[in-house]
Amino acid sequence: MIQHPAFTVEPWAVRECSLDLDLLAQTESVFALSNGHIGLRANLDEGEPYGQPGTYLNSVYELRPLPHAEAGYGDPESGQTVVNVTNGKLIRLLVDDEPFDVRYGTLHEHERVLDLRAGTLTRKVHWSSPTGAEVRVTSTRLVSFTHRAVAAILYEVEPVDRSLGVVVQSELVANETVEYTGGDPRAAAALTSPLVLEENFPASAGVAIMVHSTRASRLRVAAAMCHDVDGPEGTLIEAQGSGDVSRVTVATRLKPGERLRLVKYFAYGWSAKRSRPAMHDQVVAALAAARLVGWDGLLADQRRFLDKFWDGADVEVEGDPEVQQAVRFGLFHLVQASARLENRPIPGKGLTGNGYDGHAFWDTEMFVLPVLTYTHPRAAADALSWRKSILPKARDRAVQLGLGGAAFPWRTINGEECSGYWPAGTAAFHINADIAYAVVRYVDATEDTRFERDTGLPLLVETARLWCALGHHDADGRFRIDGVTGPDEYSAVADNNVYTNLLAQQNLREAAETATRHLDRAQELGVTLEEAATWRDAAIAMYVPYDERLGVHPQSEGFTSHAVWDFAAIRPDQYPLMLHFPYFDLYRKQVVKQADLVLAIQLRGDAFTPEQKARDFAYYEALTVRDSSLSACTQAVVAAEVGHIQLAYRYLGEAALMDLDDLEKNTVDGIHLAALAGAWIALVAGFGGMRSGQGRMCFAPKLPSGITRLAFRLRYHGRLLRVGITPRSATYRLLEGPPLTLTHYGKELSVDGRAVTRRIPEVPVPELTIHQPPGREPALRRPGRKPRPPGTIA
Repeated sequence: MIQHPAFTVEPWAVRECSLDLDLLAQTESVFALSNGHIGLRANLDEGEPYGQPGTYLNSVYELRPLPHAEAGYGDPESGQTVVNVTNGKLIRLLVDDEPFDVRYGTLHEHERVLDLRAGTLTRKVHWSSPTGAEVRVTSTRLVSFTHRAVAAILYEVEPVDRSLGVVVQSELVANETVEYTGGDPRAAAALTSPLVLEENFPASAGVAIMVHSTRASRLRVAAAMCHDVDGPEGTLIEAQGSGDVSRVTVATRLKPGERLRLVKYFAYGWSAKRSRPAMHDQVVAALAAARLVGWDGLLADQRRFLDKFWDGADVEVEGDPEVQQAVRFGLFHLVQASARLENRPIPGKGLTGNGYDGHAFWDTEMFVLPVLTYTHPRAAADALSWRKSILPKARDRAVQLGLGGAAFPWRTINGEECSGYWPAGTAAFHINADIAYAVVRYVDATEDTRFERDTGLPLLVETARLWCALGHHDADGRFRIDGVTGPDEYSAVADNNVYTNLLAQQNLREAAETATRHLDRAQELGVTLEEAATWRDAAIAMYVPYDERLGVHPQSEGFTSHAVWDFAAIRPDQYPLMLHFPYFDLYRKQVVKQADLVLAIQLRGDAFTPEQKARDFAYYEALTVRDSSLSACTQAVVAAEVGHIQLAYRYLGEAALMDLDDLEKNTVDGIHLAALAGAWIALVAGFGGMRSGQGRMCFAPKLPSGITRLAFRLRYHGRLLRVGITPRSATYRLLEGPPLTLTHYGKELSVDGRAVTRRIPEVPVPELTIHQPPGREPALRRPGRKPRPPGTIA
């Protein structure tokens, strides 16, 4: 069996066959469970050892100082950081008075399995205490997709060869010690013990409740737990609570063949407005609903939810079992991050770690939402509805910056700007166009006119107003957008970034057209015919620089005149460059952190000729160092489009295995949600050649030599479409809905419930030679390590 360094390769599971303490923090992220409201890092049930404790609630944060070396007008005064809330995962075990701890005694077997169809994390342990007491422990953990506030654990203990005294302690614990790695002692002080106790209600009738509030952000958090216990006659159950700990203790004596079975239900709620009694009652009610369904009911509901999701989202990859596992792993984390958003953001790490302080970025709109729009559209609508909910703060930010419309934050939790470095934050105004692009894509895919009117139009209007305030018509009549930062963070504060200008152009055009479709709503938003005409004029006159000498588009005006970075002088250990070289030097050289102009080719392909795409791609491949996990999937898509199929395949592997192979060596901070989405994008938009817009879906499929068959499912216009691709042909079939017209290599075909097969033309050999900066070529797939023998600890 092919192996990852830590995990087996299976189509529907991620399995760890032995425990490696050096990889503990990484596996806590990989095995994390979430539903978009609650996030549980995969800390061991007993709590220790751990890499980083983590229990998160979406948008529960603490304020912290945001230092500036030299303060300037408009700089954010405070930051927001996700906090580790009350831990309900803890279940400690004592066996004949010896605490179960994998670092002591003998670990005969240790296995954890993330089941992508069941939505559970299962752990099986066979352990002997230092005194020889031998037990088997099995735990199964879930965060419910159908009960938004609820998580649950089934915990079972049985002796192996003799009678044993067993004590299980189930706990709620707040203010665990979490290492803050930001380097600012003031921030660390603000995040130490961030929860202030308001109530520790002792376990009455089997229910324990704790209510806390955050010190500075003043958010109220409630957590509660209750249990179903099944054990031998005489099993003792006690409860106690004080301070930041609430505990239920179960004590019994087990003979060989007997088992102690404990089901722990725990629930969370939070609010900036609701009272302590209201929060208390909310979590008690959530527990009652969960207990009514019971453990088996929660499992069944979880499976039904995921069955429906996979029916409309699954991707099948034959010939590459690693990518097959990885794309399903990525889709699973995407649905975990978004299933129960309900007007909350999708953070860059989901709810799997405290990386990026728990902030949401443009990653959501440009990498995560494309996947959700075509597989789980309700979640995409939820994420965009959150953007609408923070429009007032975005308008306030625009006023502060002396601009019209709305200036959405580069990084945030509650809608306020949290980026302390303005060249790579405030100046990255393209986030406005990214949000608009996501709105247009969602409406095109779903034909949801109510969403377009109530949510989409306000977002399009306010973002269009920003571009008219930010840009201007020059003496030649061209509409310019100067002094902005595009997706490439190694080229800040530039004039006429092509990506920004092209997406702003679409933003302006779509705002005018959408306002025309909803005139009454547009009038409510203050849109006049003159303003809409101004948007159209700006779109028509949008300046897109082009270097006639080189025959390529400069990433931004003047970029191709800069000195080229001396890549040959860079050692492998000097990447990522921003950790070893000053930004002022990066900013004035031709070096690209991540796909920028190439991303414009992917998203606004209509603005480039095929010849321009090929030349631009070749030019920027030689400059792009991929110091961002966001880049590989975009390079895969465009590489496939311009004919570099095997190069695209290598980029697919990099995106897909970002976390399973810990390629960036920082999965400890949480999974890379956008990169995981990128595996789907590389397969569907890259090798499937899928593009959509203007009410039409188009395909130009082609496969690399490492994949023998690719199949995927898409939701579009209320239909469910299945696309199957082999090296020589593509087959299209509707699984749900009335006939649909689409295009295959530019030719229309009507698809219904019967399979329609079309030949795939041969891909011509590209004329241009492609190369990357020395040492930054996409890695060939490396063979993984076999798991260590069961029972070993590294």
